[in-house]
Amino acid sequence: MDILLGAFLGAALWFLVRCVLLGFFTVDQSERAVKVSFGRAERLSGTTLQTPVAEFLRPDERERYDYPQVRVIPPGGPYFKMPWQKIHKVSIATMTVNMALDLEDPTANEGGARLGAVTKDQLNTGLTGQIRYSVSEANLYAYIFGIKKPFVHVMAYFVSVLRQRIADFQAKANIAVPSADGAPVANQEMIGVSINDLRKNLRDLNEFMDLECRSAEARYGVKFDASLITGIDPPPEVETALAAINTAHNQVSSDISLAQASADQRIVQSRRAVEIETLRAQAEIEPIRALAAELLESYKAGPGVLRSYVRNVRLSLYDKAQSIYMEAGK
Repeated sequence: MDILLGAFLGAALWFLVRCVLLGFFTVDQSERAVKVSFGRAERLSGTTLQTPVAEFLRPDERERYDYPQVRVIPPGGPYFKMPWQKIHKVSIATMTVNMALDLEDPTANEGGARLGAVTKDQLNTGLTGQIRYSVSEANLYAYIFGIKKPFVHVMAYFVSVLRQRIADFQAKANIAVPSADGAPVANQEMIGVSINDLRKNLRDLNEFMDLECRSAEARYGVKFDASLITGIDPPPEVETALAAINTAHNQVSSDISLAQASADQRIVQSRRAVEIETLRAQAEIEPIRALAAELLESYKAGPGVLRSYVRNVRLSLYDKAQSIYMEAGK
């Protein structure tokens, strides 16, 4: 009897400790939780394909990344769970990580200092920058159950896309800008040296990476807030040659700019000279036009008026002349 009573009291004590005392839990403000019963998460109706998360998936990816929706436990508590239930907590706070960091091999990429990549003209270059990311609350199933190490997978995806972009990066064509005479003149930019192209187009490169990684939220449950590539450095043996190329390019660009400015100035001066001569010609023509209008009015008043006007003009000319030649009658 005592044995049965002891077993009953022990079982009651175990149930009190295991189910009551250890069954309560809370969720922090920066966390979300998913409750699992016998290894299965509590699911909701629908999948990620019916949510805005799947907007950026390609048609051939939609079937592969069709994850169920799970019930997400919001911050607060205390909540209660049974002994056969397990709680998976995930931080959804925005994190920043060096893009050269390899979580599986900390010694890779020069100890996480620079990410190596090869350009289209076979130059080894080092990339530095950061990635801001957070766990997607709308796709916790993919993050918790879809992939064993989701962020390692996402970083590998990001690095592969970035290296591919570096390898086939092509700078935008020169943009024609109007000159002083209105004719388009090609913008003189040195295009062709891959590292220079990449450095001048860092903003375009960052925007491309943001666009390419928009589907990571639907794929892996990780949302990229931003990728910021801050530096692209050539190998030391190329740095001197690249500096010489840049110096020569800057000198050529300076000479072209000076020649263009001189040509524009001459065009403006020529325009002003034409305008001045045009005004002078108009000033000389205007009295003739006024005289023609006056003669027309005199003619309209009668033939006698016009003859009197001509006679008066002739007399005034006679008064100013020193010699007069008259035609002799036949």
